[in-house]
This record gives sequence, structure tokens and C-alpha cells, in this order.
Amino acid sequence: MARKVGQIIARGDRRWLIRIYLGRDRETNKRNYHNRTIHGPMREAQAYLTKKLRERDLGRDLEGAKITLNEYLDRWLETAVKPRVREKTCQDYDGMMRRYIRPSLGERVLAAMRPMDVQTTYQKMIERGLSARTVRYTHAVLKSAIRQALQWRLLLENPVAGVKVPQQPKGEMRSLTVEQAKTFVKAALATPHGPVLAVALTTGMRPSEYLGLKWQDIDWARQTVSVRSIRKIDGRWCFCDTKRSRSRRPIKLQRWIVLLLRELQTRASAHDLCPEAHDLVFRTSSGCPISGDYLAKHFRSILDLAGLPRIRLYDLRHSAATIALAAGVSPKVVSEQLGHASTAFTLDTYAHVLPHMQDEAAARVEAMLFGATL
Repeated sequence: MARKVGQIIARGDRRWLIRIYLGRDRETNKRNYHNRTIHGPMREAQAYLTKKLRERDLGRDLEGAKITLNEYLDRWLETAVKPRVREKTCQDYDGMMRRYIRPSLGERVLAAMRPMDVQTTYQKMIERGLSARTVRYTHAVLKSAIRQALQWRLLLENPVAGVKVPQQPKGEMRSLTVEQAKTFVKAALATPHGPVLAVALTTGMRPSEYLGLKWQDIDWARQTVSVRSIRKIDGRWCFCDTKRSRSRRPIKLQRWIVLLLRELQTRASAHDLCPEAHDLVFRTSSGCPISGDYLAKHFRSILDLAGLPRIRLYDLRHSAATIALAAGVSPKVVSEQLGHASTAFTLDTYAHVLPHMQDEAAARVEAMLFGATL
């Protein structure tokens, strides 16, 4: 006699046990069942059974109806994320899920998650005072995990579809003016951190890029530098791939920066006190790599001593781009120097610099056309 694929078993007043046969375990040969208790009228129990059988017929793996979100995220990070992204990125994903998603949703059965559950989690994050950027990043990571679950046929419906995330207000970009930059360079060069901050201001590199600069990355003949990245992962320094392929780029150095680096190389110690700092251009007094937090602390002190407005260390990158665009450098050249994904992104990011450039361009064209007769 053939075994029933699905059953509805009465368990009391308006209480039903849905039982779906999943076959035998490959190792123990024991029968496996998907069990779910439904409270309500018989028609709700029948609707649930019909839905699950339909999912089975469509090819969805009913394992998704057994594992929790915690169990799924562990598997997703290990098999789908870790092999294809940088170690730091994998750690970021794991940390984001551990802090914001697992505490409220981790014990939920994966297949039982609903958009309202996810929306409620995001609302609680907002009520805790977390930024819109944090909520949006969390949503992006969770959406990636759910997309993989759909591809693995662990889910038939998308529990993050229709979920609303807060709009991220566009923060006011802060950068140094040309005059402020001159004051900053003069103040910075009077400190041991002058060379690294001068490189940051004139190249537009990210902190992880200029702090990972090695002497062999400098082409003294062409006066260019090739970008790499350094990060501290699990307490150890390591060199990583840059943020994207275009970020691995040559950058032209200004002549005074080349002279500054030559002088720094002459003064560099012949012995490295820290193995991870071997051949690094910028190091602490003990010979170890400089951390971004350490440099940011001294950066703020220099700003205060120079009487300049407080900006972030990362804003030196914005300052480099703003000053270059204001000087008439082509946006395409600036985009390549910054390692942006496209020139369009650069134009959108630094649109505030462009209006006066358009005024100058219009005046130049007018002079070319009518200058001789006006």
C-alpha cells in the first residue's frame, strides 16, 4: 500500500497537524517528515498542505522548511560567500548578520520568514538609533543571502520582497579649500605624519591604500605609484586586493611629493622591527604598519593646531578630487586617479564643483568664437 504523501491529523479543537512525507534518510534509512501545527479552521490546514505539496511539485527542497535562518546563514557564509569574496568582506557580512539579524530572526524557520518579520527587525534597528546607512547595508547582505536560498530552491517566496528601507540622506561632503589645503600641508609637514598626509591629500588614495604603500610600488622614473591595500584581520596585518579591479591603478605623483618620499626613503631604517611592515613606506615609530584610527587621531590634532575645520581623515580623498576638478583637471582623469567604477560616478559625487567649471568653459568657448570681435 502506497504511503500517503501528506496528511491532516486533528489534534483538538481547531488544531491540526500537517504531516508531509519527505522520504527516508540516506544514512539511517528512517522516515523523514515535515510536521507543522496549524491553528484555525480546517480550510487553513488544507490550504497549508496544498501549498507545501505545490512547492514540492515545483521542485523546492523542503529542507528549507526544517532549517532555521541561523543554520542557513552559517552554510551560506561558508559555501557561497567565503570562496568568492575577500576575508574582510566575509567578516563584515558575518558581523552584520550577527549584530542585527540573528538576534531577532535567527531562530525562525527559514521557510516561515515573512516580509513583516524583516520589516519589524529594521524598524527596531531605527528605534535603536542606527543610521539609515546601517539598515540599508544590513538589508543588502540579507537580500543576497535570501537570493541564494531561492537559487538553491530552499525558498519559493522571497521574504524580503516588498520590505521598505529608509532613505539615506546625502551627507554634506566636506573638503579643504585650496587655501586651507596649503595651511594644512604646512602644519602637517612639521609633524612626523606629514609625508603620509601629504600623499593622502595629493593622490586621493583611500587610507587602506596609502597606508599599504611599499617602496617597490613607486616608479621613480615615471614618478607614479601603483596602488595596493593593507588591512588588519583577526589581529594580523595582511595585504589584500583593492576594492575593485579599477582600484589597482597607477597614480601620477606631484614632483614635490617625489622629493618628499626620496627624503623619507633615505631616512628609513635598514631594519624592520615588525615583519608585516617589511618595505612599507609609512610606519609607526616602532616600525609597524600605521592603523587608520591611529593616523586619524593625529590628523585631528593637526587640524586643531592649524585652526582648520574638523573633517574626517577620509575627506582628504574628497579634498584631492575637489581641488583637482577646481583646477580644471578632466573628470575622467580624476575618476581614474580615484579608482572609481565610472566617470559618471565621479561627476555625480562631485557635482558641487562643476557649476563654476561650466561657467569657465562657456567663457572660453565664447572667447574662441567672438573674442576677436567683442
